[in-house]
Amino acid sequence: MRARIRLAPIFLTLLAAGTLAAQNAPFDLLITNARVVDGTGGPWFYADIGIRGDSIAAIGPLAGSSAKSVIDANRLVVAPGFIDIHSHGSRGLFSVPTAESYLREGVTTMVEGPDGSSAVPLGPYLDRVAKTPISINYASMVGQGSVRQQVLGLANRKATPEEIEKQKGLVEQAMRDGAFGISTGLFYVPGNFTPVEEVIELAKVAGRYGGIHVSHMREEASKIIDSVRETIRIGEEGGLPTQVTHHKVIGGANWGLSVQTLKLVEEARARGVDVTVDAYPYTASSTGIAALFPQWAQEGGQKSLVERLSAAEQRARIKAAIVTNLKVDRGAGDPKNVGIARCTWNASLAGKNLADITRERGVEVNFENAAETAIYLQTQGGCSAIYHAISEEDVVRILKFPFTMVASDGEIPVFGKDAPHPRSYGTFARVLGVYVRDKQVLTLEQAVWKMSGFPAQRLKIWDRGLLRIGMKADLIILDPALVADKSQFSAPHQYSVGIRDVVVNGKLVLNSGVVTAERSGRVLYGPGYKR
Repeated sequence: MRARIRLAPIFLTLLAAGTLAAQNAPFDLLITNARVVDGTGGPWFYADIGIRGDSIAAIGPLAGSSAKSVIDANRLVVAPGFIDIHSHGSRGLFSVPTAESYLREGVTTMVEGPDGSSAVPLGPYLDRVAKTPISINYASMVGQGSVRQQVLGLANRKATPEEIEKQKGLVEQAMRDGAFGISTGLFYVPGNFTPVEEVIELAKVAGRYGGIHVSHMREEASKIIDSVRETIRIGEEGGLPTQVTHHKVIGGANWGLSVQTLKLVEEARARGVDVTVDAYPYTASSTGIAALFPQWAQEGGQKSLVERLSAAEQRARIKAAIVTNLKVDRGAGDPKNVGIARCTWNASLAGKNLADITRERGVEVNFENAAETAIYLQTQGGCSAIYHAISEEDVVRILKFPFTMVASDGEIPVFGKDAPHPRSYGTFARVLGVYVRDKQVLTLEQAVWKMSGFPAQRLKIWDRGLLRIGMKADLIILDPALVADKSQFSAPHQYSVGIRDVVVNGKLVLNSGVVTAERSGRVLYGPGYKR
């Protein structure tokens, strides 16, 4: 204790000298009168923030400091930029490199490669992104499904030992290329053909490089409990952190099962398994219309599916499975609950639902005819769909869970094109507006932690996610009284409001609500990066 007392004055003198030096040297950007929510979950406080180059140089009372540019926060909230740990950013990034819909809700980093799907090899793709002038930071996972497809195609069988070794080599290369971990899409072809033991072998490779496992589980409806157990098992036996991604409970008969799934997470953590969750704040999901089809029918891809549909017996089996799906699963008991977000072969279908299209085909709207409509849509080339089949109670319960972070699962939309899920415009703003301000499900500090510090910690992005001296200057200025999502399912192309300024790597990319010419986003590389 005496040694601490003697050293304390020396420490304080050095700290004061460092602060004084930071104040005397000119800042590139000085933000004054900030109500700081620092991303730790701790209480907010008032301070000024000085930025030099791409990093935070000082936090504290900086009145009188010189700076090239000064922004008066006017006691609005200054927070770390949000990190979207699950996005489909590759959809639209090169068309809209500003990622404006995300920028305007405070996202400064997007993580791509979810649901078992990514570029393979990953290195050339990240090189292309690095050469693109982007406004926000960009990171990627490596997709287990894409890796498996490289080696086995779309075959529904176990991999041989030699094939597993080839897959492990591809995962290792991706981790060295900068992946932050491995994602699985065990609901999708070919991920759903993969035995869990095979997944664990690949997860071990990602874990050795410091990576995480993130899973779109095999089932989010009637078998969701088993799917959560499997996700936990992959982390436990694979020796790496594991995450239930875009956690939700689909189908009215299954609503409320989040009580049990979250209990499984708590129990696993209690025995030392590093398992967490992410979620988005909507009662609808979005994926391909093929989600209505049985997985066995999708082996071999689209051509094989069409061939099966031309055989009467197999078509009848497929149709029966779709009818069941519409009644109790993603259709939630009514074909109108399945909306069309995008059909590349017929843009006019975007914004209509399965009941609308069935009616336009001149037949009565019932489950059997709606199933025929789904078959028609898929055989023509498929569509992206929106499924209204989630309860608000489960959404709230999952968001409140202390081990849940926020993720959009969205894409970068081209403004005015198609009818995308509103999550591509409003996820983070919706959390702040609806679940913090209006419903008071979360405090502002809790929400910011779930959208910045928590995902940064999870991904081992140690220089972002918090407002701390020496960390990268990714930060936002928002008005907590005005922040809101405007995007709606019926009118999705509306930007969020209430995010006034966004700084990425020390540069203003959104200034007083106007997108600037700065393109300061960077590719971020994972803990195993060795290129």
